[in-house]
Amino acid sequence: MSLKAKLEAVIYAAEEPVTLAQMATLFVDEALEWKAGQELAAREAEAARQNEEAAEVAPLLEGVALEQAAEAAVAEVKAQETDVPAEVAAEEPEATVEVAAPPAELNPEEAEAEAKREAKQREREAKAVLRAVLDELIADYASDVRGVEIREIAGGYRMATKPEYHDAVRGFVKGLKPPLKLSLPALETLAVIAYKQPVTAPEVNEIRGVESSGVFGSLLARKLIATAGRKQVIGRPILYKTTKEFLLRFGLKDLSELPSMEEFEKMAASELEEPAPADNADATAADVVIAPEMAEEATAGEADVEAVPEAESAPAEEPVEEPAAAASEETNAVEASDAVNETDNPAPEDAPAEPPPVL
Repeated sequence: MSLKAKLEAVIYAAEEPVTLAQMATLFVDEALEWKAGQELAAREAEAARQNEEAAEVAPLLEGVALEQAAEAAVAEVKAQETDVPAEVAAEEPEATVEVAAPPAELNPEEAEAEAKREAKQREREAKAVLRAVLDELIADYASDVRGVEIREIAGGYRMATKPEYHDAVRGFVKGLKPPLKLSLPALETLAVIAYKQPVTAPEVNEIRGVESSGVFGSLLARKLIATAGRKQVIGRPILYKTTKEFLLRFGLKDLSELPSMEEFEKMAASELEEPAPADNADATAADVVIAPEMAEEATAGEADVEAVPEAESAPAEEPVEEPAAAASEETNAVEASDAVNETDNPAPEDAPAEPPPVL
């Protein structure tokens, strides 16, 4: 199995993005072997190319060699004719051979440090090899014949469907059980934290205009946000930030991929420019047709309300008599009753005076 196939299998099987460090830990030996094999193949290709070039120029070299041999023979014959002593030879300097000194022995600390340096060097070389292989794998998946691609998300690599096939995937997902969704207050709070992080709960409440303490607990339970220390102000409130789980849920590489305000404005403008659907137009026309009848009914209702007598609308007020007037009327009634009694029963006449006593 090739190194590229192994990387593809690991990325496909992983639920979370696979980082380059994790792959380097798994495939460090294989990556170095792959690099050595590539270098050997390159050297062999270079040697084959040089052999082909040598084969092309071999006839020319043979002709040049024959000419040089002929010239050397002619020169030798001339030297013999001039009786040049053959014993004369240039003195060659004696070659000095330098003996390399044996390497000095390292103490345990230096040996450990050297081993760490070698391990780091191996890991760097393995990462460079794996990155090159991943680039080739990403290029292979970028072709039109594949429906998935390898994307770099949250510092790692993960397989995902291509955007041009989202309609087909959306139709399939609609038939599945929908995942747990966030409420509107939770989405608002999460958006404020994502764009303003690190931010405190009072600052989020001030931006939203409502209390968000319960929403913070829900987001913390779902690991979409986490604490980020305390703000150095009076009271030292807790700071909040988004987590790696937030990047995974929303498919973001990092926070720089969050939509900007300009993009939000363009989306809002495009939605406003869309024409109203036909159903709404029909409903508007029906409202226009029914409006006169509703107006007549409203006018009749107002007339009925005006026709109600005021006596029914408000209770009649009883007259309140003054206390003095009531007392005078009671006195007059008593006097009248006395006069009637005197008329019915006349008073007796005066009795005759008694005679004086006889002395």
